[in-house]
Amino acid sequence: KDKKYGEIFDHHAVEYTYADGTTMMSQCRHIRNVWNSVTEHVHTTKGIVHLSDRSSNGIRGGGGFGIKYFDGTEDVYKGDSRDPYQVEHDDLFTAIRNGDAYSEAEYGAMSTMTAILGRMCTYSGQEITMQDALERGLGIMPEDLSWDAKLPNAPDADGVYAVPVPGVTKVLADA
Repeated sequence: KDKKYGEIFDHHAVEYTYADGTTMMSQCRHIRNVWNSVTEHVHTTKGIVHLSDRSSNGIRGGGGFGIKYFDGTEDVYKGDSRDPYQVEHDDLFTAIRNGDAYSEAEYGAMSTMTAILGRMCTYSGQEITMQDALERGLGIMPEDLSWDAKLPNAPDADGVYAVPVPGVTKVLADA
């Protein structure tokens, strides 16, 4: 318990399992003066796809996502490699020109919620479904957005925040 470390973990490792059985491993680390990384790896029946880094994932060749097959072979996916931020703008402008409705709000919200779900799992040490996270997740926002609002995660009298403890920290309301 020390002010200089704050209230967040310096690393997370999360295994996501989707409804169709697809598994994705996600890791992140943010410690000063070390190699920091946020990476995602999808495990399939034929191999592992390294989604996050196109050059330092151990598969050279660039221009695509690295794939390591269980038979020992490797490949690089060289499909659409356009800048995703530009693609978002292109899609939005095309919709505007065509008079179509266009919204990535739900996709963006669920992407963000996926990261929040991962944090909920690492802080609590529990397996949590997306449905439970959405329906029973404890709020960390103040009830009142005012200058004197009481914060749910306020520091103690010494200015130190409570550090999450897996197996102890609650992130879900009782069912």
